[in-house]
Amino acid sequence: MGLPGKKLSKSSKRRRAAHFALDQMQLVACKKCSKPILPHRACVYCGTYKSRQVIGKSKSEVLLKEVSKEDIKKELSSKLSSKNKS
Repeated sequence: MGLPGKKLSKSSKRRRAAHFALDQMQLVACKKCSKPILPHRACVYCGTYKSRQVIGKSKSEVLLKEVSKEDIKKELSSKLSSKNKS
């Protein structure tokens, strides 16, 4: 385990840390559906990358599937009722 050689002054520490700031995310528009996506990545909405379909329609739908509270309640109630029957 390394030990510090000398004490770092506040200015030296802050000068080094000046490059640690986070950059704002750069988003681009998908060519097919025009939704904002990260560059050099497949669109999770339509599944295309560089104008080619790379993710199947069903997989992209699974990625974006929104489960409502009612669906969760129905699923839990069906599991509880099946446990009570057995």
